[in-house]
Amino acid sequence: MNVDYAELFALHVPPLELVLRGTLMYWLLLLLFRFVLRRDSGSLGVADILLIVIIADAAQNGMAGSYQTVSEGAVLGVTLVFWNYALDWAAYRWPAIHWLTDPPPLQLVKDGQLLMRNLRKEYLTREDVQAQLREAGVDDLASVRAAYLEGDGKLSVLPFEADRTPRPRPPGEGPAGT
Repeated sequence: MNVDYAELFALHVPPLELVLRGTLMYWLLLLLFRFVLRRDSGSLGVADILLIVIIADAAQNGMAGSYQTVSEGAVLGVTLVFWNYALDWAAYRWPAIHWLTDPPPLQLVKDGQLLMRNLRKEYLTREDVQAQLREAGVDDLASVRAAYLEGDGKLSVLPFEADRTPRPRPPGEGPAGT
């Protein structure tokens, strides 16, 4: 088999077009996943995986156009990695970008009571929350002071403390914020 290495690495689509396509699709998908699709309670179902595969295929066509060489794929890949890194960097430094890329926590339990409006907002059932509480080692909803659905889909649980007295601070640790 004779391989034409020049053709393998040739650019048939202008690199700027590949960068623009990759950028547009990255931002479109970021906004779609951030604002349209719901967060789940820390798991991916079959329908979620299927959706990701279909979106990946559709996005590939939109990003790549008709690219056929390794170089064109590399330009596109580097563009996507760049935007991912750039957004992580920017989200670390600016709260507005952090808000765009990471949804704020949503309280699901307050003082042992489910906040049904927030469960409906995320299409979560009572059973979904109770399963996540059990995974966190909590078997009684009444023992939960607060539970939040975090931006990554995980549930964070804050139980009521057995005694309500403040815990002593370790030596050298001053009040919060000092």
